[in-house]
Amino acid sequence: MSENGIRSRPVLKYDDGLFIEEIDEIAEEFPLTIVLNGDEWATMVCTPSDLRELVVGFLASEGVIRRYEEIDELTIDESKGFAYIKMDGMQVQRTEKVSKRFIGSCCGKSRQFYFHNDMMTAKTVMSQTQISAKEAIRLMENLHESSGQFQRTGGMHNAAISSRDGTVQFYQDIGRHNALDKLYGYCLIHHVPVKDKIIAFSGRISSEVLLKVSKMGIGILLSKSAPTDLALELAEDLGITAIGFIRGSRMNVYTHPERIAEAAVYPNTII
Repeated sequence: MSENGIRSRPVLKYDDGLFIEEIDEIAEEFPLTIVLNGDEWATMVCTPSDLRELVVGFLASEGVIRRYEEIDELTIDESKGFAYIKMDGMQVQRTEKVSKRFIGSCCGKSRQFYFHNDMMTAKTVMSQTQISAKEAIRLMENLHESSGQFQRTGGMHNAAISSRDGTVQFYQDIGRHNALDKLYGYCLIHHVPVKDKIIAFSGRISSEVLLKVSKMGIGILLSKSAPTDLALELAEDLGITAIGFIRGSRMNVYTHPERIAEAAVYPNTII
């Protein structure tokens, strides 16, 4: 097992006609299989760190648990790549449709889901939290400053849960969804209230990312990257403020601008 999910190995680098052998740092890719009540239930590929948070967040994101206390026993064997979960009161129907495809709409709106469990667990966010444009930019700067593993390897995604005052918790993973699941797991394990929280994220705002944020119950999603059209349709319907392309002093507010103080006061002003 590598330290912090990074391994070192020799690499032959080419630069302006010359080859030079150097030691490079590489992000580790680690398979983790979840065994749920004795049955192999899912295998994910991840960075081998913060695995308890990852497993708890993944179970919640997939609709298997609502609360951390539903898990009776959680044991992780890192040497073999297994996480063993025991849930005496598990509702079987929560696990049956995890990968069952579903596309539909809700009340004529654009709320479309790929999977049944998304339909059952995604929720409209009612958070009244508001931040300024400068605070949003500062939170993304904090995310960048914390992303040491990405800067060393170029192969990590970063995600942080923050308040207006700064970062509450930060995780990195080779999988962007894994980084968010680690945050979700952290909130469930430590009973972190989320109504006033904000997610800062390094990756593209896809529909899957947006749904994870809605399941967490967080109303503001910040990213340095672009959104997809379905993600924005979902953000509109689920009450999430989606902000992308936060770079330097610029950003795009795509949905629910009322949570950005300047936009709420001056709705016709470009911020």
